[in-house]
Amino acid sequence: MRPLLAIDGDNLAHRAFHALPSSIKDGAGKQANMIVGFANMLGRAWEDEEPRTVFVGFDTVGVPTYRSDLLPDYQSGRDFPPVLTSQLDRLPELVGALGFPWAKADGYEADDFLGAAVAAEEARGGEALVFTNDRDLFQLASPKTTILRPKPGQRELVRVGPAEVKEIYGVSPALVPDFVALRGDPSDRIPGAKGIGPGRAASILAKHGSLEACLEAGGFPDQADALRGYLRMTRLQLDAPLPQLPDVAPDWAAGAALAEAWGLAGVARRFRERAG
Repeated sequence: MRPLLAIDGDNLAHRAFHALPSSIKDGAGKQANMIVGFANMLGRAWEDEEPRTVFVGFDTVGVPTYRSDLLPDYQSGRDFPPVLTSQLDRLPELVGALGFPWAKADGYEADDFLGAAVAAEEARGGEALVFTNDRDLFQLASPKTTILRPKPGQRELVRVGPAEVKEIYGVSPALVPDFVALRGDPSDRIPGAKGIGPGRAASILAKHGSLEACLEAGGFPDQADALRGYLRMTRLQLDAPLPQLPDVAPDWAAGAALAEAWGLAGVARRFRERAG
């Protein structure tokens, strides 16, 4: 059975935006480095992994979620200039033109959609690949789900399973939300417990089995409510709404036509080559 390839749309889009020169333009003279980089990564991933379909989850930039309600500083300070968001807004159309399902909705993050897709795939007896550079998604690693992480400047992807998560964090994938809530996450502005680094967080979870068990045993009495809130934030919403995820043969010709209409000749040519 071929796997589902679930792509963290915003994560890879940001990576493309910062990796490729801003001089890349579309036919209207608008910056298009993110679109080109994202299209290239998606096409290569399809060729390399031969999945049964691709599913892409997107954030809704600037729209509050329950996470920002729990912690007003959540993900604050991030810079989303119009030249970035204008390209992000075009990616769902590109994904759809290729025939791939995607999801984006107020109140949810891309991570939530990927978590829901992986849970659905495993429930049907399938396997999944999660293409992302976001370590928060390590919690999805399992005997049936592998995380694919891009290596800087290389085509090769690093494969992360349960053993690799344990090696990196010192905890199993199921405890990654507990670990992040306890240690904190500077990139998302989640403070974590005061004075607790990664090694101490892993040892606390090894002793108690979970963050909740630690709190019930009397740990961090002055921070217990806050830590429970952080744990709610770091857990994925596995009930995020999903489109149907049937097997798909990519419509490279339609993708090429859209890329050509946008004035992205290189992307159009590569899609046509895949079409055949």
